[in-house]
Amino acid sequence: MASSSLFSTCTLDKGSFGFKAIGFKKELMCSHLFNKLPAYSRVLTGVRSMKWNQNQHLSRNALKCNALEFENSLSFAVGKKFQLDDVIEAQQFDREVLSSIFDVAREMEKIEKKSPGSQILKGYLMATLFYEPSTRTRLSFESAMKHLGGEVLTTENAREFSSAAKGETLEDTIRTIEGYSDIIVMRHFESGAAKRAAATASIPIINAGDGPGQHPTQALLDVYTIEREIGKLDDIKVGLVGDLANGRTVRSLAYLLAKYQNVKIYFVSPDVVKMKDDIKDYLTSKGVEWEESADLMEVASKCDIVYQTRIQKERFGERIDLYEEARGKYIVNKDVMKVMQKHAVVMHPLPRLDEITVDVDTDPRAAYFRQAKNGLYIRMALLKLLLVGW
Repeated sequence: MASSSLFSTCTLDKGSFGFKAIGFKKELMCSHLFNKLPAYSRVLTGVRSMKWNQNQHLSRNALKCNALEFENSLSFAVGKKFQLDDVIEAQQFDREVLSSIFDVAREMEKIEKKSPGSQILKGYLMATLFYEPSTRTRLSFESAMKHLGGEVLTTENAREFSSAAKGETLEDTIRTIEGYSDIIVMRHFESGAAKRAAATASIPIINAGDGPGQHPTQALLDVYTIEREIGKLDDIKVGLVGDLANGRTVRSLAYLLAKYQNVKIYFVSPDVVKMKDDIKDYLTSKGVEWEESADLMEVASKCDIVYQTRIQKERFGERIDLYEEARGKYIVNKDVMKVMQKHAVVMHPLPRLDEITVDVDTDPRAAYFRQAKNGLYIRMALLKLLLVGW
């Protein structure tokens, strides 16, 4: 994936300027050089034509040119294939790709609000294969597909009501379903299942959660929400609260937050569900400052984002005693909201139980339902990118 803001090659002729901008959201074809170049370009003229490459070496008889620099990277022209074949884990994304996905998500928001008859994905079929319960993720993906003119094949509770109940392997299920669809959105109870599916399939796979592993599309919508709510992604403090051992959302979010500068993460959780060492080690390796705390009030007073999560009973098996020990220890209520800064927000991947009291819902800093709506735009963007490209 290219990262420079300069074109690889380009030709300028005396009266015209023609190029296909690999780094643009739109292909630009210009007939008049000085009328068409962006305001943030600089050209020093001399003779008739020029060619240059990334190191800006000029050919003989060339126009003398400092550079043509553009805001967007080389990889994001309209119609160009998306850099990823599948969406499996948060580590796949870099800042550049994230920023461009968020730009597409903003365009999707306009489509959802102003162009209900969009046919961008007309003729495409999405299969949702969910081995675990889901409300927001499954329905938002299905809504996203329909908003863009596509069709949906859905399997709810595939663990019990698909051939998996008869002993069919995941690989055989994927090989079968890819024959009926153009893209598969899958949630599975085993960590690593999405990677297995992607290794098997010849069509795109989107990981909608794999056990306690990752939930990359949730992390994308979380970071998108932070940017929309706070106005920045660098120089922020984030408190991750609740079930940090089993919560795939906080794991994926931590990976993405590590892409940004001067981010500090606080981990607030009961002892039995502390953040695992692999995430802590990863953050340390990326130079991200993190701190464990038992004081939610103190952390909430410092943070730009308090990201609360549910204690996941389904991950405790028969150890209900450990679940009861963890549940209810950290609750975001009116008292917590009082110590939070005015610009700060509370987020939650949902569903919630009692870890955020309902009287918090009316506080404008309660961002979790806006966060859920943002999931529609991010998933519209991902489906568009994976199926038809930039």
